[in-house]
Amino acid sequence: MESMNNEKTGGVFTFAEQVDGELSKVSLELVGKARELAGGLGTSVTAILPCAEMGNMARELVESGADRVIVIAHPSLGDYATEPYAHAVASVIRREHPEILLYGATSIGRDLAPRISARVRTGLTADCTSLEIDPETKALRMTRPAFGGNLMATIVSPNHRPQMATVRPGVMQALVPEKGRAGTIETFDPGFTKGALDVEILEIVRRAADTSDIGSADIIVAGGRGVGSREKFALLEELAGVLGGTVAASRPCVEAGWVEPSRQVGQTGRTVRPKVYFAIGISGAIQHLAGMEGSGLIIAVNNDETAPIFSVADLGIVGDLNEVIPRLIQKVRAAKAG
Repeated sequence: MESMNNEKTGGVFTFAEQVDGELSKVSLELVGKARELAGGLGTSVTAILPCAEMGNMARELVESGADRVIVIAHPSLGDYATEPYAHAVASVIRREHPEILLYGATSIGRDLAPRISARVRTGLTADCTSLEIDPETKALRMTRPAFGGNLMATIVSPNHRPQMATVRPGVMQALVPEKGRAGTIETFDPGFTKGALDVEILEIVRRAADTSDIGSADIIVAGGRGVGSREKFALLEELAGVLGGTVAASRPCVEAGWVEPSRQVGQTGRTVRPKVYFAIGISGAIQHLAGMEGSGLIIAVNNDETAPIFSVADLGIVGDLNEVIPRLIQKVRAAKAG
């Protein structure tokens, strides 16, 4: 297919990811960001929803900011499979000619978006942490970490459409749902061919995750290089346990093998927005701050009073974590017992 030029394109589109008939959190976050981008372009927001049955998902997308939802309902779209999903979304692009199309940087989005990019011959910027409309050119400015998170690269696609990006979950904020919000819900049949349905899913085997999901945690106790060792993370686990939270870490701790990669917070890890974020022994490098500065309440514990983390902390404690954390655990237990 010929790549689409910007003279015949329009609208901000999002790929609405669903699992087991429920929208992924990032799908609503993308609609919220799309609403903002559409405002800068004076256009509308459309969500593409491949699914087996739409249930209440289309209505939820409208209430979260979509002006229009294109539902592609087919039995082969219940569980994610590359070919039918790629065929369905590419078919919508060929019909609608979107200006912008956003995907979540999830396992599904990271598999699907590059394949769509190849099919419609346009570019793709992966793992974006910031999206904005250039006020002069009206092009989408897509910013992502580069060189291991040491630099931030801003990428534009001046000649090819749609402008496509995958966005990390937790980076953007979903809008507060507006009950009864007006919007259009329509169905689309892409005409599934045999080639799009050659793969059949016989069984899906799920296993329990080894660690709790830091992306959905309300309280995170994160440790940095200052914690000192893998063994000393047991103290953070104890604090997280009494608070009902989960443990996370900065990049150096993951590279040292102290903590699993799934718990890394930062530009090259996860972006989190818990209600409470404890930064313990974390200096506050810009790469880490980018992953947690949207937290509700930030509490920092560090023995260096000049550490950058204190510039974003709501509450800072200068002291030895080996003394501060046990006392904090004791206070929390006493308060809960009382």
